[in-house]
Amino acid sequence: MVNALPVSVSQPPRRRSPMMAQAIRVALAFGLLASGALHAQDTGTTPQTQGNDTSDTKAKTLQAVTVTGSLIRRVDLETANPVTTIDSGQIAASGKPTLGDLMQSLPSVAGNATNPSINSGGGTGASTVSLRGLGDNRTLVLVNGHRVAYNDVNSIPSNMIERVEVLTDGASSIYGSDAIGGVVNFILKDHYQGVQVSADYGESSHSDGNRRSFNLLAGLSGARAKFIVSITHQTQNPIASGARDYSAYTLAFRNGQVVRVGSSATPTGLIQNASGTNVTLNSGVNGITTLADYHPYNSATDSYNYAPYNLLLTPQDRTNISLFGSYKVTPDVEAYFNLFYTRTSASSIIAPVPIFANSDDFFIPSTNYYNPFGLNFGTDRTTGNGYNDFDIRLTSLGNRTYVNKTYDFQFTPGLRGNFGDSSWQWNVDFNYGKVRQKTLNNGFLDYSAFEQAIGPSFLSGNGVVTCGTPSAPIANCTPINIFNPNDPASVAALRKLVVNPDSFYRYTLEQFEIGANGELFDLPAGAVNLAAGLSYRRESQSDGTDTPTAIALNNGPYAGLCGVVEFCATQLSGSYNVKEAYGELFVPVLADLPFAHSLNIDIGSRFSRYSLSGTTTNSKVALEWKPVADLLVRGTASQVFRAPDINELFAGTAGGADAATDICNGYTGGHPQACANVPTDGSFQQSNPQLGVRGSGSVAAGYDLKPEYGHSFDYGMVYDPHWLPGLSLSADAWRIQLRDTIVDGLDPTTILNECYYSDRLCSLIHRAGNGQISYISLPTVNLGETSASGIDSTIQYNFNAGDYGKFNLSLASTYMQRYDVDTAPGDSAVPVTHCAGSYCSVYGEFPRWRGLATLNWNKGPWSASWTMRYVGRTRVGSTDLSQGYSADENIPGIVHAIGAYVYHNISGSYTLAKYHTTISAGIDNLSDKQPPMFYQWGSNGNTDAYTYDLIGRYYWMRATVSF
Repeated sequence: MVNALPVSVSQPPRRRSPMMAQAIRVALAFGLLASGALHAQDTGTTPQTQGNDTSDTKAKTLQAVTVTGSLIRRVDLETANPVTTIDSGQIAASGKPTLGDLMQSLPSVAGNATNPSINSGGGTGASTVSLRGLGDNRTLVLVNGHRVAYNDVNSIPSNMIERVEVLTDGASSIYGSDAIGGVVNFILKDHYQGVQVSADYGESSHSDGNRRSFNLLAGLSGARAKFIVSITHQTQNPIASGARDYSAYTLAFRNGQVVRVGSSATPTGLIQNASGTNVTLNSGVNGITTLADYHPYNSATDSYNYAPYNLLLTPQDRTNISLFGSYKVTPDVEAYFNLFYTRTSASSIIAPVPIFANSDDFFIPSTNYYNPFGLNFGTDRTTGNGYNDFDIRLTSLGNRTYVNKTYDFQFTPGLRGNFGDSSWQWNVDFNYGKVRQKTLNNGFLDYSAFEQAIGPSFLSGNGVVTCGTPSAPIANCTPINIFNPNDPASVAALRKLVVNPDSFYRYTLEQFEIGANGELFDLPAGAVNLAAGLSYRRESQSDGTDTPTAIALNNGPYAGLCGVVEFCATQLSGSYNVKEAYGELFVPVLADLPFAHSLNIDIGSRFSRYSLSGTTTNSKVALEWKPVADLLVRGTASQVFRAPDINELFAGTAGGADAATDICNGYTGGHPQACANVPTDGSFQQSNPQLGVRGSGSVAAGYDLKPEYGHSFDYGMVYDPHWLPGLSLSADAWRIQLRDTIVDGLDPTTILNECYYSDRLCSLIHRAGNGQISYISLPTVNLGETSASGIDSTIQYNFNAGDYGKFNLSLASTYMQRYDVDTAPGDSAVPVTHCAGSYCSVYGEFPRWRGLATLNWNKGPWSASWTMRYVGRTRVGSTDLSQGYSADENIPGIVHAIGAYVYHNISGSYTLAKYHTTISAGIDNLSDKQPPMFYQWGSNGNTDAYTYDLIGRYYWMRATVSF
């Protein structure tokens, strides 16, 4: 265990909001005083039990359920907690073999949670959920109320799910850390009788992206024992970016025009000659080159189009085995367990490895035997001097691929029961999860060996070109003619330097929990309920590689460089534990009175002691008021808290590249820390729009990472008119404020801005002697404040049209009123980033409006479903010049408007009752809409792959047989 962070023995005073504390005290006092007053006024009144018969405790126990967001068992399904429910029928009608697309289509989901369409920075096959756009690390994922070790919702078998409950409210007092944006709770089936087999096939209208899935579900249910087993297997074929017109080239918006953008690292190279102009090698040249073999570089014709080598949809192969069992040991005690195991194979592909001599810190001296220019190229680390640019693409080595294999295991055994005939229930369980991920990285080069091969070289006395100098030759080294890398001799020498490092990640979750809930005493308005418990959780992680890929990360001329070109990883491990005590009290205050059909108060609090992050207490108070039976007015005020997660603490250093514009382009002086070594004559321009980055957790960076904390407020109403059965309307306003925001992997733009405008984070920028950025460190840090607010609304209507069948209509929408990120509160020099209604490259897309409408119909053996997904208007760039964000790479203050998008999915099913078979078919993206063009350099497919459909029209069929 790594004890790298100081342990606080008490909670910092600022975490306790006076307003929050006062609200809780007032609510408690009001609830108890009001209850006492009612006792005094009418001691003979029969206690109200909200539908529970106090004479039959067992019947009451069967009727009461626990809804996500509360630990109290309730008969009322509409409570103070705004919960959206997706049942198994909706999952089946969607036709989705996995749950990622279904969950990410919810209007309350925004931002940049990953999915299988993310090739650059993805490739694991995972889909995560980012409620409120606050990030998937602030959305807690549960299975049957227990934390999952791996938050990939695609790894949860859809045929085992009874329903999904989505809580869109901060719930740190109920579930602890991470539940800031909300909670997604997957409730699994607890009984099934029989066998069900289904097979699925899908294909796009472009005849690609084929998917296949097979599912088996079998179960036995008896008086004392229940057992369910599920086996699923799914495969998904990839789709290359070159297979769609919109993504065949990387596009950018420059000087008011859309232009094709290629990389300056080309197969023939971009080389700065003695006059300072750029040249490139003529095609078809073999052997040693001369100056006559080069022509002036033209970016329009000579730049390298890497886009076709990327993927719009990454390939996947997934197998899951799930088990559920329970057994009545005695009439009052039941043993149970949940187990699921998922193996996922997925991969991503990017173009062959590029070499940028300056930003990659290579040095090609004038004494290189093959150097026809007599110039130095790149960066000489021994002197710190930077020289001429030299960019090249080693296409002879093939594409770089990242083959990921992920193994996810979760096992939760437990005991639960009743305390005799009382209302009290208890539960004891142990939650164990283990995740192993191994990545084979293909197509990379050994750094030190490559640098030797392109360094000084000479023609020895026996006529052999030799590495080094005549006075200091280098043994076991073959010089490479990097000026003609596609010559057969150069290709052979390069391939000897190829390395395919393995990297690995291991994570373990161990949690023990004991809890009880039941009625304390009766009040005139009903029974006061209490739920309380204790929890101990330990998390541990290790990651690393089988190849020594990091060289002297802290000191010397090699500091920060990687042992493998374009690949960097280090080994690091650590763990922490948390001890928690929690409780929730439900107090019915009024019932069956004028303008108070019911009035309830719900209060919860959780104390947590983290071994690395200190202690904290987080509470909530919720109010439910029904002035009449049809109308519920509700509100919740919560403290939210998130301790640094295990990855944010203990992730090792990993290398990569991010697209960003150097803030020192055209520099004329005034910011020496941000623009170290940059000439002040205004001539400076970055040589490569992709900057080298080194991401890491806080421990590897030596940063003291603190928890983030804040408040969540939600208030609204639910209306279920008795005069129109089947209709339900709801609207909820919400607001989240977060301080000391944990930023997991800063982006280069933020660091450059912070350093340039406020002289902060400057130590993370590493420049060569000529001013070009060698790399930027991206550790996990606390950075400023985040605030978001909006309104959720839903309409649901179920009705029977007689001979025309039964209909179910639902419409859910979210209006994003505000999403602001202030990385430097109180510093007017650093602008606040306003994301609502915009695409923010760091945080994702936040259209003002999102919506999801569904119409289901069934009549006899027939059923059909239509789904409409709405993504509102958004924009790229800002006219506010202080934002420093323009849609045009060269003209400031330009806004590129993105229109609203509507996707239509349809499906239908027919059941052959005689054969116990159901045939289903559907079409996704019925109108074959192409995603909008964002023209942001480096984005996946020139669009926002986190939000829009990249595949186009998609057909699927499924057959299900039950026995």
